[in-house]
Amino acid sequence: MSKPIFSFEFFPPQTPEGAERLAATRKQLEKLNPEFFSVTFGAGGSTRDRTLETVQQIKAEGYTAAPHLSCIGSTRENIRAILDTYKNLGISRIVALRGDLPSGMATTGEFQYANELVSFIRTQTGDHFHIEVAGYPEIHPQAKSARSDLLNFKRKVDAGADSAITQYFYNVDSYFRFVDECRKLGITIPIVPGIMPIVKFAQLARFSDACGAEIPRWMRKTLEGLGDDTEAIQAFGLDVVTQLCERLLAGGAPGLHFYTLNHAAPSLAIWKRLGL
Repeated sequence: MSKPIFSFEFFPPQTPEGAERLAATRKQLEKLNPEFFSVTFGAGGSTRDRTLETVQQIKAEGYTAAPHLSCIGSTRENIRAILDTYKNLGISRIVALRGDLPSGMATTGEFQYANELVSFIRTQTGDHFHIEVAGYPEIHPQAKSARSDLLNFKRKVDAGADSAITQYFYNVDSYFRFVDECRKLGITIPIVPGIMPIVKFAQLARFSDACGAEIPRWMRKTLEGLGDDTEAIQAFGLDVVTQLCERLLAGGAPGLHFYTLNHAAPSLAIWKRLGL
């Protein structure tokens, strides 16, 4: 079995202070020698310049950067321009997503689905980019059914995706079942689980409600019962997420992708517990 791949996700900071904090976070996580750092892309390209800036900084520090690129609300022309920029910078990995429409925008633009973006990247740039796509073990919140969601995922793979990163989850069986269903459809690409450390319960509940990630009832009730005790929430979260990672790696997951929210400590604590 090949060595697991580990990666970390950031969002582009909005302020000079945020940029300084992210630089410090990167310094700490660099020591773990990750495969790459990914950088998110706001709805409709709203963080385009800041995403580019963060990617350039990561690249300048000698690490592999994987910018996110979402297509909703975009034109072929501006996606082509972004691809050219990244290609000229020597970026070789991209996370291709459908993305969200910015509020107030009525039209989806020239792309409707992520498979169209993957196909466009391949047409424009051949095999230059390693393309990551998103997978949803607990089903995309806008999917008509579990089957249609699986077929949507297959379309992205057939369009030219090299590997996938999943939405975060806390039910390990949902991941292994998703991978099994993919394999039955002939999907052979690596499917890396997305890991969300638990730091603040209110924040986690808000994210989960928005993206369709389930917080199992026993977890939700335990976290609610801890109230505002941040230390207890983080200790419980560390136990739960470490066990999740242990089961994923033992079960053959090809690696782990940490959603850092621009903080190093929660991911580092899990990493240390795992003895990686």
